[in-house]
Amino acid sequence: MKRTFALAAAASALLGGAAMAQDASYDLVIENGRLIDPASGTDGVRSIGISDGKVAEISEGALDGERVIDATGRIVAPGFIDLHGHGQSIPAGRMQALDGVTTTLELEAGILPINDFYDSAGAEGRPINYGSAVSWAHARIATIEEDEPSADVDWFFSHFKDPDWQEDVATDEELEEILGRVSEGLDQGGLGVGILVGYAPGSGRKEYYAVNELAAERGVPTWTHARFLSTTEPDSSFEGYEEMVAVAAATGAHMHISHLNSISLTDINAIADMISGAQDNGVNITVEAYPYGAGATGIGAAMFRGEGWRDRMGGIDYSAFTVNGEPLDKARFDDLQANAPGTGIIVHFLNPDENEADQGYLDRSILYPGGAIASDGGDWETEDGMITGQTWPIPEEAQSHPRSAGTFSRFLRIYVRERGVIDWPEAIAKTSYYPAKILETSVPQMRTRGRIQPGADADIVVFDPETVADKATFAKPAQASVGYDYVLVGGVPVVDGGEMNTAVLPGVAIRGTVASQD
Repeated sequence: MKRTFALAAAASALLGGAAMAQDASYDLVIENGRLIDPASGTDGVRSIGISDGKVAEISEGALDGERVIDATGRIVAPGFIDLHGHGQSIPAGRMQALDGVTTTLELEAGILPINDFYDSAGAEGRPINYGSAVSWAHARIATIEEDEPSADVDWFFSHFKDPDWQEDVATDEELEEILGRVSEGLDQGGLGVGILVGYAPGSGRKEYYAVNELAAERGVPTWTHARFLSTTEPDSSFEGYEEMVAVAAATGAHMHISHLNSISLTDINAIADMISGAQDNGVNITVEAYPYGAGATGIGAAMFRGEGWRDRMGGIDYSAFTVNGEPLDKARFDDLQANAPGTGIIVHFLNPDENEADQGYLDRSILYPGGAIASDGGDWETEDGMITGQTWPIPEEAQSHPRSAGTFSRFLRIYVRERGVIDWPEAIAKTSYYPAKILETSVPQMRTRGRIQPGADADIVVFDPETVADKATFAKPAQASVGYDYVLVGGVPVVDGGEMNTAVLPGVAIRGTVASQD
């Protein structure tokens, strides 16, 4: 009775006191499933009534609905929220929906112009919710290279050939212009500021401080790719994180650390201890990680250049870099870096499947208390180019990092079902509730996501805890995850009976406050 009362109180708060009729017939009812809602602590068999895209009622008894889904033997959880999704196309969104994702956000890199991004996605439609931060890198390139930005990743990679934006300290006039472009993006509803400082390690420390200071003034997070990728001091990964901690402490900015697992390399224990210590002292830092020992980027990135760069990454071999699944040698690596610096590569920096120490490093990131699971996944491409539009299914020969298809299911399979390292409620928190909490202070839309309570958006996953699993591999990444019976976005099944529903595009824009144009 106490829990029922608490849920009713939550409904009143979320819905402005609207009454919940016990005998109502809802648009959709999910019954007999194990409801796990980390926000309220609910973990038990419940019925869920959904109307007008919202959770309308939660009951221990049966409910009436125009459609009823029997979730016996299934977990019913808030839809997964990906804070690090570079794949913002319809095909990429559908692949993520089959991994339980209902919201995917481009936050670490961001985009400019923000209006162009939202206008384009809104006109085309999206299967899952979408959004983007403001791109500091776009602003920096546009300013220093004098090239107006385009709201796509190709424009960014096309400038890997240009050293100035990656290596030069901005002049006072350039810094003013960069900050102006970032501020304009925030006025247009960007979800904070994405700061790829690791791709421009020569940019000034004062500039990084100033961007975070601006974010703090605007009350939005920053999403940072650390400046350095190295286990060797000076200019080590540890120092890159130290810079982030110091700037967060000094400016008061909400500092979100992107892919803690990859940039930390084998220094994760020292880095995690530093971050934890800062949090204990009141510094507003949040983190994310993904359950793979390999990352992906462009071969021309600054972190793969300069004297002794391989030694600084622990003596990494050229064969640890792959293009379309094929390992590189020095000659091929050098050729691509010189002549096609935007070429996508996968970088294998840990081998958790065969090395116990590497598994321990990865675990420290994945299991970081309060940390979110985030994919860092991207779009899909074949030899004919990027896969866009309504193309579905994604061709089996398509290439991307397997995290673009399997991050969340891999996490659930390995860390909950197979290894039993954490329980289902904590795993659901890391995939849904914690990401929502990270954003909700600055983005009101996230206050009704990442939870299943009356008044919440009906972004919901129904999956089989005995079979949920990733299928994507590095050799064959274009394999969808399995085990999801239903994935609802705003109450609309985008995955229905285990199959992709290509007739619907119910995703909505997740956006910050848009300044008045008057």
